[in-house]
Order: sequence, then C-alpha cells, then structure tokens
Amino acid sequence: MNRKTRIRAALVTATALVTAATVTVGVSAAGAEQPKKPTKKQIAALFDGWNKSLQTGDSKKVAARYAKDAVLLPTVSNKIRTNPAAITDYFDHFLENKPVGKKIKSYINILDNNSAIDAGSYYFILTDPKTGEKRRVDARYTYEYEKRGSQWLIVNHHSSVMPEG
Repeated sequence: MNRKTRIRAALVTATALVTAATVTVGVSAAGAEQPKKPTKKQIAALFDGWNKSLQTGDSKKVAARYAKDAVLLPTVSNKIRTNPAAITDYFDHFLENKPVGKKIKSYINILDNNSAIDAGSYYFILTDPKTGEKRRVDARYTYEYEKRGSQWLIVNHHSSVMPEG
C-alpha cells in the first residue's frame, strides 16, 4: 500500500467508527426511557399532600413542600413570602387556626414533564384558637408545581379570599 492509500484507508476507518458510535448513541438515547408527563390526578394529589401537611400543625413540614425560591401570596396576610423562613413564618400563624382545606373546583394544566399548574377555588374551615369558633373562608388559588430532582415542589402559590363572598 502506498502512502495515499493508507491515509484514505485510515480516513474511511475513522469515518466508519465515528458513524457507528453516533448511531449507537442515537439508538441508546432513543431506547432510553423518557420521563413521562404527570397525570392530572397526580397533580391533584399534590394539593392533598399539602393539605395533609397542614393537619400536622408543623409549619416546617408545610414549608418543605415549597421550593427554596418559591413565592407565596397567602390568603390571610398581605405580606408576600419569597423564602423558606418567610413561608414558615406565615404557616406558624396560619396553623394556629387549625385550617382544613377543601377544593371546590380545580383546573389543572400539565405544562410539560416537570411543571404543572392547578388553579381554582377552595375553602378553609378555620378554628379561632381563643374561642373555638369555626368559620369558613372561601378563596381562589393557583399552585404552580415543578419537579425538581425526584420531588414535586410548589414554586408559586397564590391564594386570595373571594371578592364576592
């Protein structure tokens, strides 16, 4: 073999190896299991988990359901909460009323494999810690969830008392 023939053979071999590697990677990626979009039922269950965390009376457990960079526009406070300490502080006070939430109407939008929005209306039964008197607070809400790692977290939560109540 002369030098030109050897160079051509080396180039052909290198090209074939690169092509084979590219095809192998492509087939591996195509065969890999892609994350699936969550179902509306799975997203609806995130509220149920949040509501159950309220029942523990532990503000840190409730706040753990929020991302570190979450924004909370709470129902019974004018202060916007934008970090774990502020969110925990809100729930320190809110949980004194032993809130129990119940969804009335929910509209869930699955945005992609890792994000979804649940918006609608709900109410809370709150118990006055001094008198034991119960009252119902009707509100509208929006929860925006993101899957971070393997965990679904609240990244935005807006809740406001119904204007016509």
